Amino acid sequence: MVIHIDRPFFFDTVRGALFKGALNQPQVEGMTAILDFWEDRMPDTDPRWLAYIMATAYHETAYTMQPVRETLAATDARAIEILENAYAGGKLSWVKTPYWRPDEDGKSWLGRGLVQLKRNYEAMSRLTGIDLVAEPDRAMEMDAAVSILIEGMVQGSFATHKLADHLNETTDDWINARRIVNGTDRAEKLAGYGKSFLAAIRREQPKGRLARLKAWLVRAIARVFGYTLTGVSA
Repeated sequence: MVIHIDRPFFFDTVRGALFKGALNQPQVEGMTAILDFWEDRMPDTDPRWLAYIMATAYHETAYTMQPVRETLAATDARAIEILENAYAGGKLSWVKTPYWRPDEDGKSWLGRGLVQLKRNYEAMSRLTGIDLVAEPDRAMEMDAAVSILIEGMVQGSFATHKLADHLNETTDDWINARRIVNGTDRAEKLAGYGKSFLAAIRREQPKGRLARLKAWLVRAIARVFGYTLTGVSA
């Protein structure tokens, strides 16, 4: 079944449920980029997957829905400094090799994106076709970050678990879906976020060609007007 997402309804719903009644333009643009990718590439896939993908981005970016560096620093240098200080202070006891330290080429493999890509740069380069090994900072570009987020969660590239393992025809396991990215860390919170996004996605939907046409028209008009149709103001 083709799922057409009623975008005004979607944004109105998440604004109240997840964003304290107000959305800023970067948040709208980030969610729009995820919706565009999904409707272009995976319109007939389980809507719970999209909901959990949105929930993951929401959590991992500290609700900004924009690609971020680990520690939320504005620059690589500042992120490296924060991580070094935390490591020296014994706050990163699980880290055996400080992955953020620049290599011989000056590249740092600290976390970046809509989901924190760390040791997966090479694998995600193969999966997405984006050369993240040559240019790790490309994980901060929206198009690349969305591709990494969605393809990685669908294919199970982050921690071997994938969306189909936990959200399928016989399983509705929102808690263990967190294992797709990060064990069970904040699993209950992520489950709640996912269900809130699902409520925004799952409205009575038209099907087939009409749905595809409406989705295309909404995206085309939104691009012309800079996504202002979503109603960023309360």
